[in-house]
Amino acid sequence: MAAELMGLRLLFLPGDGIGPEITAATAVVIRAAAPLLSRKPEIEQAQIGFAALAAFGTTIPETVIDRARDVDGVILGPVSHNAYPPVAEGGHNPSGVLRVALDLYANIRPARTHAGLSAPSRRDFDLVVARENLEGFYADRNMHTGGGEFMPVPGVALAMRKITDHGSRRIAKSAFALAAERRGKVTAIHKANVMRMSDGLFLRVCREMAETHPDIEYDEMLVDAAAAHLVREPDRFDVLLCTNMFGDILSDLAAELSGGLGLAGSLNAGETHAVAQAQHGSAPDIAEQDRANPTSLILSAAMLLRHLGETRAGDAIEAAVTTALSSPETRTADLGGRLGTEAYADILCNLIRETP
Repeated sequence: MAAELMGLRLLFLPGDGIGPEITAATAVVIRAAAPLLSRKPEIEQAQIGFAALAAFGTTIPETVIDRARDVDGVILGPVSHNAYPPVAEGGHNPSGVLRVALDLYANIRPARTHAGLSAPSRRDFDLVVARENLEGFYADRNMHTGGGEFMPVPGVALAMRKITDHGSRRIAKSAFALAAERRGKVTAIHKANVMRMSDGLFLRVCREMAETHPDIEYDEMLVDAAAAHLVREPDRFDVLLCTNMFGDILSDLAAELSGGLGLAGSLNAGETHAVAQAQHGSAPDIAEQDRANPTSLILSAAMLLRHLGETRAGDAIEAAVTTALSSPETRTADLGGRLGTEAYADILCNLIRETP
C-alpha cells in the first residue's frame, strides 16, 4: 500500500497587536480552501512577540525557529518590535530572525489596484517589487556576527551597507523569473551615481542576468526617479528589482498608491523555506476590537500556497478577495464598508466555497 500523503504543515505565529485576529481570520480562510488543496492543511500555532517574551524571556524562542524549519510554510503575524526591550533582554525582531535563520533572501511584494476600489494612484497598475532581503543597510541581518551599525565614539553613529555578488544574483534571478510569468519587464533600482561601488556591483550582476534573458525587457532607474514615476505613472512598471532598503521603501509606496498597506501581500522566500507576512504593522490601537482588515495577510497566505504548488487554492483565495473588495457591502470599515474582521473572513470563505 502506498504511503499516505503528508498534510500541508503550516505554522501560524500570531504576533502582537492585531496579529492574533488577522492570523485567525487567515486560518479560517485556508480551511475554507481545503477542498482545493492537494494536501490536507495541518495548522499549528506558536507564540512570538510579547506573549513569548513573558513566557520564555525572548520574543522568538529557538523552539519556534526549529519548528519553522520543519514545516512547509509559516504565516507570520505583525509584531511590535519597535516597542521590544533591547536584544540583550530578549527583544529580537522575529521577522528579521526568521529571514536569516531560514535564508529567506527574496521578499516578493505585489501591488495592484482593485476594480471598484478607489486608489490614490488614480490609474490602474499591477506591479511586483522583488526586494533583496538579507543585505543592504539592515543592521539586524546583514552581518554573520554582530550588528551592521556601531558607534565608535559618542555622537558618531556608522552604518555598514553590504552588497554581494551572491545576494544580488539570487534576487536578480527571482526578479527575472517573475517577469517571465508576467509582462516581461524588469527595472533595476539603484543609486549608483552616489554609491558607485556597492550599487555598481548590484547593477553589474543585474546586467549579467539580463544578458541571459534576452526575452525580458530590462532597464535601470535611480531610486529617487523611481519614487517619482511610481506616483506619476505606476503602470509603467512590471517587476522592480531592488536592494533591501530601496525595495522596502518603494514597495510601501506602491502599496499605498494601490489603496493602502492593508491590501498588499508579501512573501519571504528562499530555496527551501517561505514565510507569508503582512506588509503593515501591528496596529495595537485597534487590537481586540474586530476592526482589523486581514486582507494583506490573507493575500500573503495565497502567495505562500502558490509557492508551495497549491495554485488552485491560492488563486481562489485571491479571487475571493478581489470580489469582496469590489463592493462596499463586502469590505471592512477601513475601506468604506461595515464588516469587522470575522465577518469579512466569513464572506471570503463563502466566495471560496463557490469556486468551481
